[in-house]
Amino acid sequence: MEKFLYIALFSPLVASLVSGLFAFFKPAKFIGYFNSTLIFVSMLCSFYLFSYIYENDVSLQIFLFDWINIGNLNLGFSFSLDHISIIMLLVVTFVSTMVHFYSIWYMEDDIGFNRFFSFLSLFVFSMLVLILADNFAVLFIGWEGVGLCSYLLIGFYYKKQKAGKASNEAFIVNRVGDMGLMIAMFVIYWNIGSLDFDIVFKTISSLEESTIFLIGTLLFIGAMGKSAQFPLHTWLANAMEGPTPVSALIHAATMVTAGVYLVIRCNEIYIQVPFLGELIAYLGAFVAIFAASMALVNNDLKRIIAYSTLSQLGYMFAAAGVGAYNIALFHLFTHAFFKSALFLGAANVMHGTHGNLDIRKMGDLYPKMKVTAFIMIISSLALSGIFPFAGFFSKDKILESVYSQNYLILYVTLLITACLTAFYSFRLVMKVFFVKSNVDNSSVHDAKTLAIFSIIPLVILSIIAGFLEKSFEEFTTKLLPTFTMNLSYETLWILILLASFVSIFGILFAIFKYKKYTNENKKIGFLQKILLKEYYIPKLYKELLVKPYYRFSKFINIYIETKLIDNTIDKIALCAYTLGAKFRPIQSGNLSTSLRLMVLGLFIALLFIIVLLVY
Repeated sequence: MEKFLYIALFSPLVASLVSGLFAFFKPAKFIGYFNSTLIFVSMLCSFYLFSYIYENDVSLQIFLFDWINIGNLNLGFSFSLDHISIIMLLVVTFVSTMVHFYSIWYMEDDIGFNRFFSFLSLFVFSMLVLILADNFAVLFIGWEGVGLCSYLLIGFYYKKQKAGKASNEAFIVNRVGDMGLMIAMFVIYWNIGSLDFDIVFKTISSLEESTIFLIGTLLFIGAMGKSAQFPLHTWLANAMEGPTPVSALIHAATMVTAGVYLVIRCNEIYIQVPFLGELIAYLGAFVAIFAASMALVNNDLKRIIAYSTLSQLGYMFAAAGVGAYNIALFHLFTHAFFKSALFLGAANVMHGTHGNLDIRKMGDLYPKMKVTAFIMIISSLALSGIFPFAGFFSKDKILESVYSQNYLILYVTLLITACLTAFYSFRLVMKVFFVKSNVDNSSVHDAKTLAIFSIIPLVILSIIAGFLEKSFEEFTTKLLPTFTMNLSYETLWILILLASFVSIFGILFAIFKYKKYTNENKKIGFLQKILLKEYYIPKLYKELLVKPYYRFSKFINIYIETKLIDNTIDKIALCAYTLGAKFRPIQSGNLSTSLRLMVLGLFIALLFIIVLLVY
């Protein structure tokens, strides 16, 4: 059985290396099909491994080689497949397969076609290393791998200044979070003497509560960076500078889900410090409504969907924070399908409108892009949490779990967010496909067959994945703690109806508001300006962090490096050069002069010896 795990894990790496060899050659479609086929093979192996684990209720361990043997630290480069990681493996390989096949069409005219597929497959491999790791050190390799690949893919169009800045921002902000994860690993080893998950989770309860709180906080700082939680959130919207299939992969299956996965994987740490879980839940609820509010007014097609990802990640952290880890994982599972479908649908729109992302310059696209409209409407219904779509089951479970623990402020916040989510989702649908257009969209076209067939499986799962709720809970709670909701039958139905009502209200409000709307540039109000500027947080960071750091770096460069260090080295070099110039006449080549100098040197040496002997 191990060989199937090897194939699932290393197929993306082989795909990346092979396509990397052709990176500087002309774009070749066979590279796209080759990579996509290997990712598909990885997906098939993942399904086979899932069936094996499901039927036999076992975990798989594979040991590649001894890696770190220093003192008491003995770490192997090894992997583990259990009831949590197999779910993540299925999500990552399935979504990645669809994104890879879709990208063959989307990137076919791009000069960097081969390079793109090399980076994309490496991204998948790094995520698989992260989720399959059986110790923190191997997890950190995958963790840094997805960070590197996100940098390469966000900055794929490196000749564009905005793409370069966005990739740098994503990389630097994530280094802040990664430092938290690194320090957590040091603290864990200092107190436990191991980084293996099994040993750490079995021993963690024996530590002092303050130490556990510190470890949990540092781990969550790492999760905040990858999952773009406030205040490390600013990179996520700017990451839209990369090719749109990359956005689908980052937001649905890789990168941003890594932070949620880390918290779920480390649930035995967070169970020991419930207060920290509450803080995570409150921060998650804040991020959910914070991101949703910015999506309400934004006019960039991809940024709106990016804000929705940020908001849904807040839901996942809220669920994990109150102890409903299996529900958080279930929302991650369902969200992956409708969010990737939504992004790929947006890619169709962008491609069909020749690179346009401003929804104010769209409208009346439905007659020419009926299939894409259907994809985005289904995905938006799932995102809004409308029955029977997948988002309804997982989102409602989160709301119910929060309410059952008497976190009423959290519940109300997430309920309002559900209404806002429904509104901005259908604001996007209406403005893109149905409102009257004020620009010429006569050349708009829908995606080709390959692209459509790549999205259809995601759309199908966006519809039916929610019905796997019971099976999902039974499977994951064999490893995750069971979350019990003590709600009466009547209360449960009231919560379901209330959540459905606010979502339907948000959808209907958006439809009626934009039914007779004409896309045009209108005067921006005060509140709208604040939301468009992201509450001025990026500007605040620039004034308080970026500019002072730039001025400090400039001071170090001018006064320390250039005037002190460089000048000192230059003076030493000049002194050596001057002395050389002074003594250069000695090397005249005259034999008599050389003999005199030898005698003088011998005399000085003898004199030095005599002085030493006397004293």
